[in-house]
Amino acid sequence: MREIVFDTETTGLNPLGGDRIVEIGCVEMVNRLPTGQTFHVYLNPERDMPDGAFRVHGLSAEFLADKPLFAAVAQEFMDFIGDAALVAHNASFDMGFINAELVRAKMPGIANERVIDTLQLARRKHPFGPNSLDALCQRYNIDNSRRTKHGALLDSEILAEVYIELTGGRQADLGLAPVETATTDIAKAQLATARIAQSRPNALPDRLRDVELTAHRTFVATLSGEPIWKDYMREADDA
Repeated sequence: MREIVFDTETTGLNPLGGDRIVEIGCVEMVNRLPTGQTFHVYLNPERDMPDGAFRVHGLSAEFLADKPLFAAVAQEFMDFIGDAALVAHNASFDMGFINAELVRAKMPGIANERVIDTLQLARRKHPFGPNSLDALCQRYNIDNSRRTKHGALLDSEILAEVYIELTGGRQADLGLAPVETATTDIAKAQLATARIAQSRPNALPDRLRDVELTAHRTFVATLSGEPIWKDYMREADDA
């Protein structure tokens, strides 16, 4: 199962109002483990850098002036993500910018069905929050001390660790879960995959002694009605 954890930095909040992407960072994961393969690029937004955005990520218009336009790296970006599921924190923000840039580059957009939003996962798992990336790092004891400013690749690397914890932690499958082909509802399929348990090839031996089983049967016989224990005892007798 291949997934791409990604993040963007931008000139502002509105991709339809003239704001542009200035940085993209991607981290590849296979079976919930980072492979070490990344994609990272700074982009010339073809506009000024508002002070508010500069304070967030520290990327100036002067620094970005000689960087490529999105259209020049769009195919390289699409080749890197391939048909993998995409994982982002507050994904609607990042996908709004990615798809706006793809439209400008006259390329097909990316369907929402491919996207997993870790903010939504966090809100379901921790409904009382807070669920910012920094707050989740603190909750899961993930080192984010390098995050003095927002950076797309660094944030993607940190988010990959957070995503692992949100979907069951580092012991979720240890690579034992089978690789599944993505469906039209990738997010649900992958969350289900994280919960797959590897069956034992041979059952463990019964650890109850005969005297304990007899005592249990005697106790159940004293119960009125139809306690559920009797169903389990019938199954054991039929086995």
